Amino acid sequence: MPLPRLGTRSVRLRTAPAVFVVLAVVLGGTLLAYSLGGPRHGRSAGAPSGHVVVDVSESHCGRGWTRPEPGVRTFDLHNSSDGAAEVYLEDPASQAVYGEVEGIGPGTTRQLTVRLGKGAYAFKCVPDDADAVTGPTVHITSGSRGPGAAPVTQHDLIPPALSYQKWVGGGLDDVVRLTATLKDAIDRGDLAAARSAWLPAHLEYERLGAAYDAFGDADRAINGTDAGLAGGVRDKDFAGFHRIEYGLWHGEAAAGLRAPAAALVKAVTGLRDSWSQTRMDPAQLGLRAHEILENTVQFELTGRTDYGSGSNLATSRANLDGTREVLSRLRPLLATRYADLPGLDKELDRAQHSLDGFRHGDDWTSLDALTRAQRERADSVLGDLVERLASVATLCDPRRTV
Repeated sequence: MPLPRLGTRSVRLRTAPAVFVVLAVVLGGTLLAYSLGGPRHGRSAGAPSGHVVVDVSESHCGRGWTRPEPGVRTFDLHNSSDGAAEVYLEDPASQAVYGEVEGIGPGTTRQLTVRLGKGAYAFKCVPDDADAVTGPTVHITSGSRGPGAAPVTQHDLIPPALSYQKWVGGGLDDVVRLTATLKDAIDRGDLAAARSAWLPAHLEYERLGAAYDAFGDADRAINGTDAGLAGGVRDKDFAGFHRIEYGLWHGEAAAGLRAPAAALVKAVTGLRDSWSQTRMDPAQLGLRAHEILENTVQFELTGRTDYGSGSNLATSRANLDGTREVLSRLRPLLATRYADLPGLDKELDRAQHSLDGFRHGDDWTSLDALTRAQRERADSVLGDLVERLASVATLCDPRRTV
């Protein structure tokens, strides 16, 4: 299940449920089980036929795996300690990870299913409040295993995060320039020019998708919706691009839009001017690559963020550009970890081609004008891409190695 984007933009986003979630990522034949949620209770003793019960604790990490065999195996990871822990199944020499489960609560059991082949394996137990412990090494003498994923650390993510943050700074310069053009058109009462200026400014902001959690309260002032506002689109706190969009496409006079336009320019200028002092969390970069298009599917392709311009497909295309920008920074890390990176690139190109087909010069087809087949195709293409990007989120999640 996708997680919500952090920060004030959460008014537009899916709320993460309290239940446990597992991301199953297929990497070249290796099933990597990865928990993004809290603990799930399971059997504390015994196991179904074919399962292997493995101890998770500082003193007995990895104990119980006495008959290593090739093929698909299910491990029942039982946490016999008094604190939560995560577990990796890794090659003890290279630390390449072949399976992972997070958030195993004390006294609980969680399953890990993984394809094993010739090579060495060991379980690493990583307690929340103690050093990592590596269990005994076991050897499998036959069968083939898919590639493991070398762990990504917080340090690995700092250079791509700094590069991305610098790019966002340049993007904010463009947002300020384009919103000033929008404001000037509204100030002189030229609403046709304002409608033409609105979309380029909004799309430039949407391309900065992985930075929303770092934008803080500024994001609501710039790109908030009327969700949760008592007065809806008439509420005094409804502001930013969508407030102006509503007015421009619902016959509001220029006089009523001048104050919102001035507030928008002030908000984006303030964000731009303070950006150099902001620090993005490097650990979130891979997750953001997934969330940008996840939220596109939920909010843009459903029309929930359309306030009259009919530009959701254009916004989806801008979000795709934003996803590519994040991935370009993560590519050096993914190149040696994500076996299906060429497949991801192919799906990105396919999604771009599909969305570009809805563009006609400066105009875009509205969601309401799509045939059922066109809508289903757009949903399918972006939905498939979101699933692939879940692998990026998993692989780029920083892991403790000590």
